[in-house]
Amino acid sequence: MTSGTTPGLTRFNTTADSEALAALHEVCSSSAWGSKILAQRPFPTAEALFLASDAAMAELTAEDLAEAMAGHPPIGRPKEGDPTSTREQSGMAGASDALKAEMLELNLAYQDRFGHVFLICATGLTGERMRDAVRERIGNSPEAERETVRTELGKINRIRLARLAEEETAA
Repeated sequence: MTSGTTPGLTRFNTTADSEALAALHEVCSSSAWGSKILAQRPFPTAEALFLASDAAMAELTAEDLAEAMAGHPPIGRPKEGDPTSTREQSGMAGASDALKAEMLELNLAYQDRFGHVFLICATGLTGERMRDAVRERIGNSPEAERETVRTELGKINRIRLARLAEEETAA
């Protein structure tokens, strides 16, 4: 990830608030997170943007986290027509039918237990690693899982912000 000023970061810093907020919403569905980031523009470096994201993520309430999670599809079922979701979940693309069925079952059990989708920074993970993670995390207490989700969302946000900061042209 880059830490200097880039064309994408310059564009993000100078675009109208409404456009910047829309771009932030594509990164994270939490309106509180997006508002906190927007209020700190301009960012001198991508690293400053990442640090602001981390700080905003740390301040999110349980309700804010629920709003952020609502923007994520279940693992193994990326949003149709959404290249970001498809790219991030590519580790499930070549998974066997048995693994996909197991993930569906585990996703439903997780959702029944915690009331939201299983969320993991899936970039670079295999389907088996995602399956193992949901198996491991389903035993967490709701409080411990909320903090794990907060950490995973922070990782996802950094990856997405890096893409935003590095984009040569507007999305």
